[in-house]
Amino acid sequence: QVQLVESGGGSVLAGGSLRLSCVVSSDTYCTSDMSWYRQPVGKEREFVSRIDSDGSASYADSVKGRFTVSQDNAVNTLYLHMNSLQPDDTAMYYCQFRCLYYSGGSLVGDTYWGQGTQVTVSS
Repeated sequence: QVQLVESGGGSVLAGGSLRLSCVVSSDTYCTSDMSWYRQPVGKEREFVSRIDSDGSASYADSVKGRFTVSQDNAVNTLYLHMNSLQPDDTAMYYCQFRCLYYSGGSLVGDTYWGQGTQVTVSS
């Protein structure tokens, strides 16, 4: 069983910063990766950033240079540091945890989501 709890969202002015947190509770040990996604009102959920199982990070082009993903394994927490926020960053932000394993020769994952935290950026 995996539970994810996000926090840190809020309302800021354009140019401001926020730090999102996602605390992971799991009774299953597995190779995993963790990601941030966001979903603006009326739009599809979109990828923001990921930390792979080897610790490497990746970002959507729209947030490169402004957002930084990090994790603290000592407290089982994933972070998203967001700087230079713009109104287009307004969305519900979700944390995703994937427990990875091989099935039929392919790498697959059991996917878990948090409840989301709202970020609102006003101009």
